[in-house]
Amino acid sequence: MAEPVVRVPAAKVALSTASVYPESTATAFEIAARLGYDGVEVMVWTDPVSQDIEALRRLSDYHQVPILAVHAPCLLITQRVWSTDPWVKLQRARAAAERLGASTVVVHPPFRWQRQYARDFVTGIWRMAGETDVRFAVENMYPWRYRDREMLAYAPDWDVTKDDYRHFTVDLSHTATARTDAMAMIDRMGDRLGHVHLADGKGSGKDEHLVPGRGTQPCAELLERLAGSAFDGHVVIEVNTRRAMSAAEREADLAEALAFARQHLAPSSAAARASRTASGAPQATTASASASTASASGSASSASGSPSGSRSSSGSRSSSGPRSSSRPRSSSGPSGSSGARPS
Repeated sequence: MAEPVVRVPAAKVALSTASVYPESTATAFEIAARLGYDGVEVMVWTDPVSQDIEALRRLSDYHQVPILAVHAPCLLITQRVWSTDPWVKLQRARAAAERLGASTVVVHPPFRWQRQYARDFVTGIWRMAGETDVRFAVENMYPWRYRDREMLAYAPDWDVTKDDYRHFTVDLSHTATARTDAMAMIDRMGDRLGHVHLADGKGSGKDEHLVPGRGTQPCAELLERLAGSAFDGHVVIEVNTRRAMSAAEREADLAEALAFARQHLAPSSAAARASRTASGAPQATTASASASTASASGSASSASGSPSGSRSSSGSRSSSGPRSSSRPRSSSGPSGSSGARPS
């Protein structure tokens, strides 16, 4: 009897190091390796290891997890990381990506009070994109809200599709917070969509970054569309696990997110969606997608979660089970790379 064929999605699924906060960058590499992620996106922030190219290279080599993207230090808490000059930050992010073999630098639009930077941002990003093979993928943001008040904190605009960029990052937690139509935004991005931050949200005033399937965003629909298209970027799990009560609970969430992404990126999912659309049958709801994903991911063990993916000897990932390795792993990784927790 022939064994069933395991269809591996073309798009790679990476773990953002921000997804393990308040744990360290080094912990993110360890978890990504154990759960079977295809790589990581490094969020450059206050953890010294996230700023250190050689430390990142050692972690990548030790855990055999490639660095697929670098998120430039654009947050309020990273205003002094890698310089106070935002253009220097982007130059260093590009240099880090080039040296680490990452294909993408994720960048936020400027804060409105960064007036000169905001004024030159669109032309500056085009200029820098023309100087490298690394993609500068500008990420959609959202208005800041407090009670019944709204503040436009980003310039030229939080909706990056209103300006002309070579590549975009779409973040589905941000579309939820902005209360905008995610699929309409993705349509506007078109073939310039180069990177995905996969998370969910329910439309609250806070940027929730829920595990995909736990909110109201069209996470499954987006992934199935990507699976049936010529998308050549990466899908990055960027979820909030800071409320996890234990390491096992955090890993269970990250295993569930990975299983969700792989399930809906699989070619069979895209074909099924196309068939439903052609026949006029209703699409699967977020709730049913979440239920099927929970079934696919299984329950995490108390020690390390239930990994849903492994790296084969050739370096590719399959969805057949946990990552195996004869080398014992520790939370600190190679010497000198444990890093400090972000403040």
